[in-house]
Parts: sequence; C-alpha cells; structure tokens
Amino acid sequence: MTESPILALQQQRILLEIEYNVDKEEHRRQMEAKGLERLAKRGDAWLGVRFSRSYYNSLNQLSIELIRTQDNDVEHNFEFGRPVWISQVAEGDKRKAFSLHGVVSYVDGDRMVATVPDGSDIVGLQTAEALNVQLGFDETTYRLMFEALDRTIGARGRLGYLRDLFYSAQQAERFSFAPLSFPFLNRSQEKAVNEVLWAKDVAVVHGPPGTGKTTTLVEAIYETLRRENQVLVCAQSNMAVDWISEKLVDRGVNVLRIGNPTRVNDKMLSFTYERRFEAHPDYPQLWAIRKTIRQLCANRKRGDHSFHQKMERLKEREIELELRIRNQLFGEARVIASTLVGSANRLLDGMKFGTLFIDEAAQALEAACWIPIRRASRVILAGDHCQLPPTIKSIAAMKGGLDKTLMQRIVDNKPEAVTLLTMQYRMNEDIMRFSSDWFYHGRVEAAPIVKYRGILDLDKAIEWIDIGQIDDDSDNTAERKYHEEFVGENFGRINKAEAHETLLSLARYFVRIGRQRIIDERIDVGIISPYRAQVQYLRRLIKKTDFYKPLRKIISVNTVDGFQGQERDIIVISLVRSNEQGQIGFLNDLRRMNVAITRARMKLIILGDASTLTRHPFYRKLKDYVDGLSETKTL
Repeated sequence: MTESPILALQQQRILLEIEYNVDKEEHRRQMEAKGLERLAKRGDAWLGVRFSRSYYNSLNQLSIELIRTQDNDVEHNFEFGRPVWISQVAEGDKRKAFSLHGVVSYVDGDRMVATVPDGSDIVGLQTAEALNVQLGFDETTYRLMFEALDRTIGARGRLGYLRDLFYSAQQAERFSFAPLSFPFLNRSQEKAVNEVLWAKDVAVVHGPPGTGKTTTLVEAIYETLRRENQVLVCAQSNMAVDWISEKLVDRGVNVLRIGNPTRVNDKMLSFTYERRFEAHPDYPQLWAIRKTIRQLCANRKRGDHSFHQKMERLKEREIELELRIRNQLFGEARVIASTLVGSANRLLDGMKFGTLFIDEAAQALEAACWIPIRRASRVILAGDHCQLPPTIKSIAAMKGGLDKTLMQRIVDNKPEAVTLLTMQYRMNEDIMRFSSDWFYHGRVEAAPIVKYRGILDLDKAIEWIDIGQIDDDSDNTAERKYHEEFVGENFGRINKAEAHETLLSLARYFVRIGRQRIIDERIDVGIISPYRAQVQYLRRLIKKTDFYKPLRKIISVNTVDGFQGQERDIIVISLVRSNEQGQIGFLNDLRRMNVAITRARMKLIILGDASTLTRHPFYRKLKDYVDGLSETKTL
C-alpha cells in the first residue's frame, strides 16, 4: 500500500517537534548544570577570551573579533552560522552573566569572528577583562525545517509533484539519449554520471567508502552545466560543502559559496560570496556610502530637517549598488553552494534552479532536504545510507522513524533510480572485503592498484587485539583492569587500560616499520574511538608519551564522526566496551562501525573485548573474519 506523503510528512513534523523539545531541554540543562569548564571540555565553550576589534563586514553586519587566550587541545564545535553567547563573569560572582548574543562568521585557530546586532554593547566588551564564549541553542535550523515541512505538505506544482513521487513506487521520468563516454571514470562511475544526465526527476549516486563519490559527483555537475546555466549544490555540513566546492573550483567551475568555510585560507575564502562582494570594483563606493550613513545617524542633530532627505538619497544609492554587485556575482557563478539550511539565505530569495545536487544526503534529516528542494526542478542525491546517519537526540523520535532520510526513502521506493559505485580506490582488499560483504552484498571490489597495498611484507592487513584475553591471561584475574567506566551521559564510556594498550600496540607496529621510515615516507595514522572521553584520554596520553613526540604530527585521534570522509595509512580502533552483561550501547549502530573499519588504506588494528562484543552477530562475524585472515597468513 502506497504511503500517503501528506500523512507521512505530518508525522515527521510531530517527530521533529519531539526532537526539538528534547534537544532544547538538554541544551538548557547542560547550560545550567554542567558549568563552563565542562562545556569547554566538550568543545562547546571557549574560556579566557579577549576582545580584539569590531568592524562592519562587507555585508554590512556588525562583527566582533575574539581571541582565545587559554590553551585547549579539545576540538571545538564552533562553525559558521552557529549561535553563540558572549559572557562575562563579574568580580566575586561565579554565575554566568550573559551579555551579548551573536552568530559565528568564521573560526580560525584561536580567533573567532561573530556577527552581533547593531547597537550591541561594544564598549562593554572592550572593557571586559575576560570573556567566555559558548554555543547557544540553534533555533534557526529547527524553524527552517518546520517551515520547509509545512511548505511541502501544502505544496502544489513542481514541489508537490516531487513530494508525491518520492513517497510512491511510481517510476521517475527519464530523458532518452545515447550514453556518454568518460575514459577517466570507471564503469560504475560512468553509469552514475549518465543516470544523472538522464534523470528528469531524481537520481541517487550511492557511494560506498573509497569509491570516488566526489569525483563522480563533480563530473556529473560539470556535465549538467553543459546543459544548464547554473545549479545549486548543497550538503548537510559546512565541511562537506567546502570539500565539493574546492573540487569544483579545481575543475575550473565558477563557484559562489554562500556562508564561510570551516578552513579559513585564501583558496577557500576566494569563492565565498562575502570575499567576492568586497573584491568587486564598486564595493569601495558602497563602503563609503555605508560609512556616511552611520556617521550621519551618529551625529544627527535635533531639528535637522534635511536629515531624512540625505538619508533617503544615500539609502537608495546603497541599495542600487548592492543589487548591482549581487546580480553580477550571481550572474557569473555557475554553481551556488551552501549547506541545506544555508539555502534559505535571503540572498537566494526568488531564485530557481534546474538541478539541485545534495551531497552526503544520507546524513541529513529529510526535513532539511526539503529546504532547498523548493528551489529545484529535479534532485540528485549522493551519499551512503550504510555510513553515518543523521544525529538524533530523542530516542522516541528515532524509534518513530525521524532517522529515515530522504535518500533512504528514495532508495527503498525507487531502486531503479540508484547507481551503486562498485570500484574502491582506498583499501587493501582484506580490509575492504568484510564491509563489502556485510553492507553492499559483496558488490564492491578493490581496484588493482590498491588490492594488495601494504606497509610490511607478509603483514596481516587486519588485526583484532582481544583485551579480554589479555585480562584472562594476566596473573591477577580477580579484578578486570580492562573494564569500561561510565563518565557522564555526554561523554559516555572510557576504558583507560585499553587506551594504554592501544598506544602500546601502535608503538609495537611502529617499531616493526621503523620510526625513521614512518617520518621519511609520511605514513599517517588515525586512532578512532566511538566515545569522546576515550578520544580525549588518548590525546592526553600521546602528549605525555616520549615515544610519540617526533610522530605527533602524523597521528590524529578522533571519534567515528570526526573521521567521516577521511582516510589514513594506518587506523587503530579502540572499541572501549567491556562488561559482563555484553552491553555495547551505540556500537549497535553498525553504520558507525562501517565508517570506522573503512578508513584504513593499508593496516587496520582493532582493540576490543571479544567476550563483550561478539554477542552481537556483526562483531562475531568480524572477529571470525579477522581470525580467518590470520590463519591464512600463517599457512
């Protein structure tokens, strides 16, 4: 029976309200109970910040620059578009006294720029001895998702057609012309590009790890631009938008990025709207007019009857120049790039696009995808629903189906619209095979160039170090030293003994390779743990361990989410969970494990308590697979 799109979207709206309320309440509780020090450890606050300067940016927004003065090795969560509170602790009063609300413009190392409302107390910031900055609750994103759902529920015309199509088994319409040949793409990539070009309504590029999804998507966009003047390219995260934008720029495409990049460098900034706007030849004149307007307002005298006439003339000239610059920038751009939420920016008001490309579509809530879809005639989604899902905080909303993405819905309803990329260029075949068999029905193959890649001759590509076995083999079995500990709901679990064993195992492997060879050949390493507390503990251990001192630059430690889209020569995974009950928490979400085990090019080392983990069929099968490889190597 066909699902009613109206009822399904109304149900989604209810689930989104549940998620909104849970998220808002959790944020409020953290702000009140956790304390700024705890928030700083989570990456949600900067302590010890000083005011640097204030200015009006090219978009005429009052901006303040803040410098962090306290060292902190925790990766922060500040990025473009996120709301922040700038606060000051009064003398003798340890309670937070919020003074100013702003929105992050960009962050670069220990420097943050935030836009604040006109008339904000800049003098108060200048005179404050010390400031703190913490993330605020993101009302805007939820508001835009609710608006998008409401608009889609009541839609007619093209948006209503796409809504009904996506929720039915009705076949999407296609163009009919001979397939194009792309000699630099493999067969499945070539098929995917052609399917995108043939699609009148929708197409899905399903890209498992290492299969060149971005390469394929860039080529599909490039070919679409031979037929259309301009396309809209969106993704869930700023980082994903940056990545696809950079690749398009490298391909010679004129990209206009709405919003600021996560990596602040000249190359990334050069295709942002803000930087292009201020580089326009008419901008100095516009800036001079805006400065005159501010001076006129500041020096207005009572009884000045010419004030309104002067202001009106200046405002008219300001709007005329601003529109001229904006129209020229949008007229020249072939690709408009933004996050899904960023596509609601007023700069795009009234704009329509023949094609919308959504990258990393499997990580986005369906409601977020409907924000840009209203601007498009057809939709191309790219991603992998077998990797990281959207982040959802409400268990009730998740159980109700809020985690089912639009990409997953289309994959289920329209398998004919999906092209699976089947040749991967990242991993040794032994590392790849388990993921291919479990998640992709064995259809993903290793390219010949990477099939047998390795660091050492006769090396095992995957090892599983069973920390439970180490416990059992030790002299004192009365108390398991590799047991997990609970360190708070937001940090989850930690296993300190396993963390030490993780670094010992990596050190042993480094000794086998030779430290000098690692440095000379720039062999890079990633240490992954699903739990934030374990990640932070591992980072501290590496800093304190002399053995790793010359190697720290080639080692990165992060959560599974932090490694999405990345790869390393060597990956070490610390799974943490070790308990008598066999509880594994969100290790039950196998999509996260698919990401973790597919980051390694040549060597994968897994540390985990097999007696805890292998009660789950996935981990039992993975352990048997690794053991089978070990037996093969020793024959």
